[in-house]
Amino acid sequence: MQREHFQSRLGFILVSAGCAIGIGNVWKFPYVTGQSGGGVFVILYLLFLLVLGAPVLTMELAIGRASGKTVVGAYRTLEKPGNWWHIHGWVAIAGCYLLMMYYTTVAGWMLDYFVKFLTGTFEGLSTAQVDAVFTGMQASLPETMGYMALTVFGGFLVCSFGLQKGLERVSRVMMTGLLLLIFVLAGHSLTLQGAREGLRFYLYPNLSRIRDLGLGNVVVAAMNQAFFTLSIGVGSMEIFGSCMAKDKRLLGESLWICGLDTLVAMCSGLIIFPACFSFGVEPDSGPSLIFLTLPRVFVNMSGGRIWGALFFLFMSFASFSTVIAVFENLIACSMDNFGWTRRRSVIVNGMAMFVLSIPCVLGFNAWSGLRLIGNRDVMNTEDYVLSNLLLPVGALVFLLFCSTRWGWGFDNYRAECNTGRGLSVPEGWKYYFRYVLPIMILVVLIMGL
Repeated sequence: MQREHFQSRLGFILVSAGCAIGIGNVWKFPYVTGQSGGGVFVILYLLFLLVLGAPVLTMELAIGRASGKTVVGAYRTLEKPGNWWHIHGWVAIAGCYLLMMYYTTVAGWMLDYFVKFLTGTFEGLSTAQVDAVFTGMQASLPETMGYMALTVFGGFLVCSFGLQKGLERVSRVMMTGLLLLIFVLAGHSLTLQGAREGLRFYLYPNLSRIRDLGLGNVVVAAMNQAFFTLSIGVGSMEIFGSCMAKDKRLLGESLWICGLDTLVAMCSGLIIFPACFSFGVEPDSGPSLIFLTLPRVFVNMSGGRIWGALFFLFMSFASFSTVIAVFENLIACSMDNFGWTRRRSVIVNGMAMFVLSIPCVLGFNAWSGLRLIGNRDVMNTEDYVLSNLLLPVGALVFLLFCSTRWGWGFDNYRAECNTGRGLSVPEGWKYYFRYVLPIMILVVLIMGL
């Protein structure tokens, strides 16, 4: 089946960056930075993004562009006769489904909170009442199910129009809106009283805090964040390689994607830390930072209803851009592997995704007592399997496929990366790929388990 291509290079970069930019940037990055000591963590994160994240991203894009197919077909096209690398393709597709099984619920929360701030739900509430809004939302099955369903069916509706008219067109609008919103929100946070202390905590390397936390723990946390922020390892980025032109080299395109991803993550910190310090809120409050801590800040802020609505609109754009990008991958995989039309693929995957997302919703109300791997609830179990197992193992498989003679091989990978104009992958990277990157990914895997 002929693969639909992006209308422009800008469309490719915005869609790919939109896939990478998500909850990991605007939710996880700020609170992990807060828990990991601020400035030193940020420096290490940027370093590992360059030496770990970007190289693995080029591999997914190279496999996609060289084959012109989604992940299973890509392996089958590029692997040597009699090899079984394509089995990992099916695992990667399963990983994309698993990601969306809980991501659609959290994306629904973001949209729900945007509506709540827009309609004045939080006006005049005490701290305890603000907290109760979140627990009440999670406990309400109709509310959480409704916003999850809106996310699922809205995402597949966008994708039903195709790559150019659906995903690319909507991503252009959302990414433009996201970038405008983040600059407005960051600019506002920097004007708050106490913003300087927030910036100092966020960006100033405080070695005494690092000694208290342990340098090794901070290094591993930075490596984990740099690795997971791009969602590499389950082929979610590979599909966009299959839809791109060959006029640009892949290292430069990967750095553009990493750059936009990092810009959003860094600006999220510029929004959150000055606001936290201005209103005396602890910046290391963990995953509750977005839904408990920040609403308390907005409630006490002049014009907080508007700023809260804008913040959660930004969060909704960030999460929905990932949703539609991964949905496009699922649709394209069904079209490639089963010969379905786009219409049939949208309908079947849309219904399947809705059903598969229900356990995560139930995990906060009807199934709230259910505990699975390591005494985790449904959402955290799904996230653990994906983030701590499928992503690092998948990245290792992509790496071995692209760098060893048993797979596609480094020379073929490098030739594809260096097709077109732009930055080249040097010949000497072969040894880095074979002897250094595998160790780094294994560290991520072992520490995560």
